[in-house]
Amino acid sequence: MSPDTVDKVDKEHRGIPKAIFLEDVDGYMKSTTPEKQAATVLKEFDEQLQKYKYMELNLLQRKKRLRAQVPDIEKTLEIVQHMLKKEVEFQTHFQLSDQVHALATVPPTDRVLLWLGANVMLEYSIDEAIILLTKNLNTANINADQLDDDLGYLSNQITTMEVNMARVYNWDFKRRKAVAEGPAK
Repeated sequence: MSPDTVDKVDKEHRGIPKAIFLEDVDGYMKSTTPEKQAATVLKEFDEQLQKYKYMELNLLQRKKRLRAQVPDIEKTLEIVQHMLKKEVEFQTHFQLSDQVHALATVPPTDRVLLWLGANVMLEYSIDEAIILLTKNLNTANINADQLDDDLGYLSNQITTMEVNMARVYNWDFKRRKAVAEGPAK
């Protein structure tokens, strides 16, 4: 892999460490200094696996929040685009709270107020609002796609760690079985 490719992989997966696949478990167990017990190696692998699962949980929560924002942005963009087309006064229902809606008469306007969150509302021209909302929608979709890629990568790392743990466990089982059978022969 070239350095550019390595940098791309690191950026693409947001610093998620790569799990190393143990091809030669016997060589790995002998190369650890001081020679570790299989239980110690399994504990280290389990800790790494738990870190991956924690990362996965956080990414899933972020994805859920992001996917919930997309319909809101789309709805707001649709309303602002509708207001751009309307040059006469019109009536609409709008939501005050979860169960409360109100009837409003909206005069023709070239300005809108957008709720940005964190108790911040800003006034924009309709054209600026459309540009901002389109940019936010595109960014949200790109971030959601990146989260999907990161989750796929993370899933591969989890699988690799689980396979490594199984291989170390099987190696230890064979070693103990050989030690137990050794004096009997």
